[in-house]
Amino acid sequence: MTRPKTTTDALLDELLKDCKSPQDILGEHGLLKQLTKRMVERALEAEMTEHLGYEPHDPAPPARTPG
Repeated sequence: MTRPKTTTDALLDELLKDCKSPQDILGEHGLLKQLTKRMVERALEAEMTEHLGYEPHDPAPPARTPG
């Protein structure tokens, strides 16, 4: 018995459809390296947004003065 196809399965199938060899997935410019790079970049952007308190390209909030 096979399980129903999930959204994750469909996304993986779409990502892998053009991969013809292990090099396409695991190579220097392969899918895994590209996905890892993009995921790390997004995590760092989210961390910076949380730290600064505003989204990239939004104007910085006015500086607060102690008081």
